[in-house]
Amino acid sequence: MATLNEIRSNDATSGTEVAGVDIKLEVVVIPVSDVDRAKEFYGRLGWRLDADFSHDDDWRGIQFTPPGSACSVIFGKNVTAAAPGSAQGLYLIVPDIEAARDELLRRGVEVSEVFHGGGDVYAGADEPYLFGRIRVSGADPGHGSYRSFASFRDPDGNGWLLQEITTRLPGRIDSATTTFASVSELASALRRAEAAHGQHEKRTGKRDENWPDWYAAYMVAEQAGTELPA
Repeated sequence: MATLNEIRSNDATSGTEVAGVDIKLEVVVIPVSDVDRAKEFYGRLGWRLDADFSHDDDWRGIQFTPPGSACSVIFGKNVTAAAPGSAQGLYLIVPDIEAARDELLRRGVEVSEVFHGGGDVYAGADEPYLFGRIRVSGADPGHGSYRSFASFRDPDGNGWLLQEITTRLPGRIDSATTTFASVSELASALRRAEAAHGQHEKRTGKRDENWPDWYAAYMVAEQAGTELPA
């Protein structure tokens, strides 16, 4: 029987032979009851305000973009018929879950403790829209990518989930292209490379004069989900 990781890896690469026009997810609409209250909240998160447009008293649309994100959120008056607070399980990917949580707390946002899922079988009643519905306190013990989370809600109850990803599963990133969306993301990648390189030097028993090349190879492989340097 195929393992979960094998299934995910196969799914990730199954579409690579299909050529076509780029289709980019750029906007997610979230339903709110008080537009100005929501604008204050998402501005307090440190997200970039892209637009605040209105037409008479019948329509208003506000767009925010999280730092480093290619996708924005839109909310406003008569923007969606969905019930306020009904948007759940909105994922925000971060390179360092503790740093991201600390930043939200510093900005006055109520956020859960860091948690990970309760084993390989995900079941339970603790916010069933979340990946890994049984919450176990603390980050994933093995510090596995995709496995550590924290959650928060906006004033209407729309549910956001922070997920720490440091190494992508194969096929998620073009191995020929390495990009970092922010200074903090690059710094986190450098810290992980430094820690791994320290273990590398312990194994070899000598200082690696070519550490910049090793760092670069590690960071590219980590982001692409390919084999890491030994």
